[in-house]
Amino acid sequence: MAMFALALVATGILTGLLAGAFGVGGGAVIVPVLYQFLVALKVDPALCMHIAVGTSLGIIIPTSIRSFLSHRKRGMVDMKLLRGWAVPVVLGVILGALIADMMSSTGLKATFAVLALLVGVRLVLGTSRARLGDDLPGEPARSLIGGAMGTLSTLMGIGGGTFGNTIMTLYGRPIHQAVATSSGLGVLISIPGAIGFIWSGWGVEGLPPLSLGFVNLLGVALVIPVSTLVAPLGVRLAHALKRRQLEMAFGIFLLIVAARFGYSLL
Repeated sequence: MAMFALALVATGILTGLLAGAFGVGGGAVIVPVLYQFLVALKVDPALCMHIAVGTSLGIIIPTSIRSFLSHRKRGMVDMKLLRGWAVPVVLGVILGALIADMMSSTGLKATFAVLALLVGVRLVLGTSRARLGDDLPGEPARSLIGGAMGTLSTLMGIGGGTFGNTIMTLYGRPIHQAVATSSGLGVLISIPGAIGFIWSGWGVEGLPPLSLGFVNLLGVALVIPVSTLVAPLGVRLAHALKRRQLEMAFGIFLLIVAARFGYSLL
C-alpha cells in the first residue's frame, strides 16, 4: 500500500502538468496507471477498468477547475463557445455513463486505446494544417459535437481536452486557445461524469476499500492535492512552447497510452 501511495503521488504530479499543458485533465495518465495498480492489488479484473475511469473523473475535478481558472486569467478561454457547449456536453456525459455501465472492462479498454490512437496519429503526423472549416459550425452541428465529446470523454475517463483540442484546431482555432477552452470542458465533464460512475457502481460487490461506487476515495484523496498544486506549472509550460512542439508532445503521449492498452488486450 505504501508503494501504491507513492505511485499515486507521482501520478498526481503528471496529472497536474498534463492538465495545465494540454487541457486534458490528466485522465489519459490516471486511467492506465490506476488500472495497472488495481490489477496488481488483485481487484476483480471485471471491475478494474470501471474503477480506473470513475476514479479518474473524480480526480480531475479540481485539477480541471484550477487549470481552467489559470487559463481564463490569461484571457485565452473562449467563454462564449464554452457556454454554448455546456448543456450538450453534460447530456453527452450522462449518455456516456449509461453506456459505460453496460460495457465490459475489455470494451472500455478497447475504446480508450482506439480513440487515443486516432488522435495521437493525427497530431504526430502534423496534420494541423488540415481544416474542416474556418470556424466551428453553427447549430445543431455544434451541439452534436459537444454531446459527442462529452460521451467519448466519459467513456475514457478524461477531461475533454483530447477531443476539444482536436476539434477546435480542425476548425482553425489556435492551439493555445484550444488548450485553454478545453480545460473548461474538463469541468463540464468531470463533475457529472464522476457522479454517474458513483451511481453505476453503487452496491457492486468486490470493490476495493474506500470506494464510493466506481470512484475510489483513496486515489482521489492522494492525487488531487498534488495535481491541483502542479497544474499552474503546466499552464506556464503550454504558453512557453511553440504550436508544433505542443502538438508533438501531446501526440506522442497519446500513442504511448494507446499502445499500452492495446497490448493489454492481446
